[in-house]
Amino acid sequence: MGQSLSDEVVGSKRVRFDPAMVGSDVKDWVALLKPRVISLVVFTGVVGIVLAPGHINPIIALISILCICMASGGAGAINMWYDRDIDLIMQRTITRPLPAGRVKSDDALIYGIGVSVLSVILMFLATNFLTAAILAFSIFFYSVVYTMWLKRSTPQNIVIGGAAGAFPPLIGWTSVTGSLDIFPIILFSITFFWTPPHFWSLALYACKDYGRAGIPMLPVVKGARYTRWQILIYTIILAIVTLLPVYLGYTSYIYMGTAILLNAGFIYMAVRVLSEQQTADGLSLNNDKAARYSFRFSLIYLFFLFFSLIIDHFV
Repeated sequence: MGQSLSDEVVGSKRVRFDPAMVGSDVKDWVALLKPRVISLVVFTGVVGIVLAPGHINPIIALISILCICMASGGAGAINMWYDRDIDLIMQRTITRPLPAGRVKSDDALIYGIGVSVLSVILMFLATNFLTAAILAFSIFFYSVVYTMWLKRSTPQNIVIGGAAGAFPPLIGWTSVTGSLDIFPIILFSITFFWTPPHFWSLALYACKDYGRAGIPMLPVVKGARYTRWQILIYTIILAIVTLLPVYLGYTSYIYMGTAILLNAGFIYMAVRVLSEQQTADGLSLNNDKAARYSFRFSLIYLFFLFFSLIIDHFV
């Protein structure tokens, strides 16, 4: 006789599992690591390694990159474990492995913790204590401070929680030098101030989803109009912060020109988001089309901004 179906309570709902199918697809275990998030996180860590003064053995550099990848993925899996109740409610997350019943929650938690711990141990053995400590803190910050505390308790969750995704340049830098400097802190700040306009653009067109799940995202609590203004304000602050490497003499004309063009584009996107036609209750008349474009542009923005730092470094 075949194995019978089993149930698991997720939040207030019951998810049905087929024991013969649970955990059988490698794609589900990869999906738990949030690979799309990892790619940009790892890239900013690589930039930290490249820009750091001194020399690092290529093998050690690859191990450092792997550890950043593992840490981000492990924290992502813990995030999915904790958020499985709201993922079951939100349309854009309902097909994830946990709410879809393809991976059991206990297995996902063990998986996330295991990958996270292994990344810190490996980083310590390959590089130095400071790098491993920052890596461990970044995992803790995303998994506990943001996921378990800020996300469900304050509309400023993304502002404070943005620090979680800003650590990789610091980690990459210290894996080479074993110490911190002003430049990697600026790189941290760029990612930190990039996160609110990036994520609030997503939150605008996913507002109903967040509302159903009871997540106090800014447009849910303060309204769309207020959020649009905050996107513009943080984009302007970001533009100022991105020019600090030029002002302090860390970069030259290649980065400066790229930063000016990208910032002009991002501010234009933010203005479009602000001026998007709305109904009386603040909802978009055009399905938040400008916010969707702004979200996509923000990904291109961060990639090319950091890529220009590498080009500027070698020219």
